[in-house]
Amino acid sequence: MAIFVLVHGAWGGATSWRQFAPLLREKGHEVFAPSLTGQGERVHLGGPQTNLTTHITDVVNLVEYEDLQEIVLVGHSYGGMVVAGVADRIPDRISHLVFLDAFLPQDGQSCFDLGGAGGPGAIPVEDGWRIGRMRNQPAPELPPERQRFVGHPVGTLEEKVRISVPLDQRAFTRTYVKAAGAASRERRGAFWEAAARVSNDLAWRYIELPTGHGVHREMPLAVAGILLDLVKPEAPVALAL
Repeated sequence: MAIFVLVHGAWGGATSWRQFAPLLREKGHEVFAPSLTGQGERVHLGGPQTNLTTHITDVVNLVEYEDLQEIVLVGHSYGGMVVAGVADRIPDRISHLVFLDAFLPQDGQSCFDLGGAGGPGAIPVEDGWRIGRMRNQPAPELPPERQRFVGHPVGTLEEKVRISVPLDQRAFTRTYVKAAGAASRERRGAFWEAAARVSNDLAWRYIELPTGHGVHREMPLAVAGILLDLVKPEAPVALAL
């Protein structure tokens, strides 16, 4: 049995994985999909103090309090910022690190630095600490539960991530899954820049899928197959007699 920890993107929550997580559980694996502070059913816990460290700590605490080992850690979109920070905090508990069309920061970069949410000032800040939905975010790909937008803590986009050791120097394996559907034909933006960094790097496994940004919602079977391949037992080596 493998253990998957799924980290949602901005304006998300645990329900972002509602239709996807069963595909892993039905194969006998354990799945954790936490809602980050200020998101989903934990929206009431967000505030001006909520930053990237808060979200990284959300996931680190889940892993440590549940005493999870050898996890497959998956981050979608903004979740890439979170899992990168988690990987720096608890690398020994991770066996595979997966970015699903996600931000792939280097040490000292923030989500805003990478163009997240259009950069600072692109979306008005509400109540002094949260931003609403991006105007150009395509609503049709969103499941019903994500139509109830409550804002995203701006501090999580402003704070720069700490990565003390480059991810490709860690012992865990690394996979980047890029959404490469028709809407991505221009191949511009932070996610394509991340793809360019890793696509020819032997330290990474790189996969493109013909889908939009909601990768695990639009092609759930394909994404589940990619994750399940990571934990597939190796075939025994036949011994010559």
